[in-house]
Amino acid sequence: MESILFTAASIMAVVMGLIAVFVRQKAAKRPLTLPKIIIPPVMMSTGALMYVFPYFRLTPFEIGEAIVMGLIFSIVLVVTTRYEEKDGRLYVRQSRMFPIILIGLLILRIILKAILSLSISPGEIGGMFFLLAFVMIVVWRISMFIHLQTFNKQQIKSL
Repeated sequence: MESILFTAASIMAVVMGLIAVFVRQKAAKRPLTLPKIIIPPVMMSTGALMYVFPYFRLTPFEIGEAIVMGLIFSIVLVVTTRYEEKDGRLYVRQSRMFPIILIGLLILRIILKAILSLSISPGEIGGMFFLLAFVMIVVWRISMFIHLQTFNKQQIKSL
């Protein structure tokens, strides 16, 4: 039963990753705004309700591991995200590397999940990977917010 859940979760992760690639490519055509930065992590935060159920609860060590891995993975996103100005607005530049990086992170996630599933329950793994993804997205979005604020201040100074 757990191997079926693992396989299904891995397939869903790949599907979600592919959807993320298409959504990011489409979003790059529109200027960066505060709501576009804030809404994804806020909506994702509703997933934390999983921790209400004991099956998904993590030990302090697992929480620490997930946060550290999320911070490490977020560095890749922060460093590879490029911005450009068009018509006085800030855009996230489309990157050919983004799909490759995202797929690489998904593959790494599946490998880590396979290794961790030998000693950790599927619920705890799900909780850990949710926390990892949430930390990764929040750090990336904070970076976007800082870039947007810096850009807006420069725009005001140039007036």
